[in-house]
Amino acid sequence: MSTNSPLFDRIRVKPDQDRRLREELPACQWPKCGAPATHRAPKGRLRSGEYWRFCLEHVREYNNSYNFFAGMSEDAVAKYQKDAITGHRPTWKLGSLGGQRSWPANSRRAGWAAEDPFGLFDEAAAGSNGHARPTVEGRKILNAQRRALDVLGLEADAKRTDIKARFKVLVKRHHPDANGGDRGSEDQLRDIIAAYNYLKSAGFC
Repeated sequence: MSTNSPLFDRIRVKPDQDRRLREELPACQWPKCGAPATHRAPKGRLRSGEYWRFCLEHVREYNNSYNFFAGMSEDAVAKYQKDAITGHRPTWKLGSLGGQRSWPANSRRAGWAAEDPFGLFDEAAAGSNGHARPTVEGRKILNAQRRALDVLGLEADAKRTDIKARFKVLVKRHHPDANGGDRGSEDQLRDIIAAYNYLKSAGFC
């Protein structure tokens, strides 16, 4: 028996690694290469989960020329990179959903707060002088609600009818159709609508 037989590889000080790789691994898929395929490389963006099998030399050559965005326009690449920040999941601008939220049955809609059986937040709602903050129709006024009322030009004691009436007046005043198509106060109109939707979702009107 020849001493070069694979049977002796287990007891050699330095076995023939290349021969063992050729027996255990598939051949490199690079054209005209039969070396053991020790590495894998992705086939491309449109073939997710599929890989080529290459030897070390050819996987390096493949990686040097690999372009994940091949075939995409600059705008498509920029959009893909922007969407990658959120894992390609839809997002919304904070507060853009307005009054479309669904609220738990046990939440206090007026304050957007959970149940407070121990009254912890009742103390926090009081001012620095120990007096409670003003209320509207039996409701406590939070800072966000006070700001929304300010946008509409109303005081903290405004009633439901006052809020609705003021909203209609401001919409007619700032709407482009009422100003000959002028969009100069369109941002202010958005703030007014957002404030009204907030107060509506909080049960003020």
